[in-house]
Amino acid sequence: MPEQTSTIISRVWGMCNPLRDDGISYGDYLEQLTYLIFLKMADEYSKPPYNKDSGIPTGYTWADMNTLTGTALESQYKTTLETLGEQGGILGKIFKGAINKISNVAILYRIVQMIDKEKWVSMSTDVKGEIYEGLLQKNAEDVKSGAGQYFTPRPLIRAMVRCLRPEPMKTIADPCCGSGGFFLVAQEFIAQTNQLDREQKAFLKNETFYGNELVAVTFKLCLMNLYLHNIGDIYGNVPVAQGDSLLTDPGYRVDYVMTNPPFGKKSSLTFTNEEGEQEEEDLVYNRSDFWTTSSNKQLNFVQHINTILKPTGKAAVVVPDNVLFEGGAGEVVRKKLLETTDLHTILRLPTGIFYKPGVKANVIFFDKRPASPERQTKEVWVYDFRTNVHFTLKQNPMTERDLEDFIACYHPENRHERKETWSPNDPDGRWRRFGIDEIMARDKTSLDIFWIKDKALADLDNLPAPDELAGDIIENLQSALESFQELMGQLRQ
Repeated sequence: MPEQTSTIISRVWGMCNPLRDDGISYGDYLEQLTYLIFLKMADEYSKPPYNKDSGIPTGYTWADMNTLTGTALESQYKTTLETLGEQGGILGKIFKGAINKISNVAILYRIVQMIDKEKWVSMSTDVKGEIYEGLLQKNAEDVKSGAGQYFTPRPLIRAMVRCLRPEPMKTIADPCCGSGGFFLVAQEFIAQTNQLDREQKAFLKNETFYGNELVAVTFKLCLMNLYLHNIGDIYGNVPVAQGDSLLTDPGYRVDYVMTNPPFGKKSSLTFTNEEGEQEEEDLVYNRSDFWTTSSNKQLNFVQHINTILKPTGKAAVVVPDNVLFEGGAGEVVRKKLLETTDLHTILRLPTGIFYKPGVKANVIFFDKRPASPERQTKEVWVYDFRTNVHFTLKQNPMTERDLEDFIACYHPENRHERKETWSPNDPDGRWRRFGIDEIMARDKTSLDIFWIKDKALADLDNLPAPDELAGDIIENLQSALESFQELMGQLRQ
């Protein structure tokens, strides 16, 4: 990370300690920064050499606030947030329902002055984005914030984008877009690998991306992140909608879907019973475009993604292990994917790369195909990047370099020219092809495929690190508890 960027992140994040002492969470602080940085950037854009109309009403700009102190500053900030929340476009979306959560006016003044000293617009898009992404990552690293659930490791996102190779003038969707990571990496890839003309640049800015985000605060962080990366316009179409994307078919069809649906097996609906107590029940989506009904949200997202893809669309989706082996609805979804799409690649991910401990996940790559009586998947290639591989978030984080071998094996330029690295003479090769007949003969059409010998099991002197063992134990206990709870629910019916 460049020293300038790192210094600004440290300075901005350094304000969090006094805020936490005052009862402000990481997420609330990041939300307030979103509002303040946006106001400062809009002010910079309104001056030479840009002279842009920021869309912010007179009397509620950064210049109307940055010289104030004490209660005058607090009052002006409060009124500004309320006024901007009533505007249209991205401006109104970002500020909708905004309130000042920094009750200590002295700290609010220090934050305003800190932001005022930086020239945000003159920074490159990369620097601005990196600062904001750095803040999002620090928020995700904080276990208490729970923000890690929507933060996908950036090296993984870049590898997925490099494999799909999105092209100019084509559309990209993420139905659970979190802070917008897939959009930003896709935008960067398209801009850097093509000489874009004016029409292509305008399409990339205003028409390429479609997204949904369920959580209101995350939705605002995403809009700000996109704006800092020149996606969308203050009064243009808002590329991301807030709400549950699984509720209905949105109607649009896209060329690519890249996404990491939220962790957790089930969708649930909270309601108040007749005694006035809060209860939860499994949420099942009855959609005519789905192959099967299920309360498993990952299976529902896979079906939703199939719906929103064009007949020639391509998808890269992070899914937990249970999607690959679960019976019932899981088997139905897998068989339908194999029949109607070309599910050509599975990347088995290592542990220790997500903020939730013990997560075992994969990336499935599939290309949708026009309706046909023939099964569309002819072979499935599996890259086992999990066995005998382990990362930690701080001491040994996964980097882009770690995924270079997978990308080379994937062969994005022409995946029909792939070559296995596994052979009977090299049983530890990580890249292996499986014919469709072999797949269909597996119990429950399981795609949870592995073949490399686990060294930790073969050599007791080579046990995993304590944090890895602890994560595995936690994951196994949580999985067992969920199974028992599901069994109890069935017994009560």
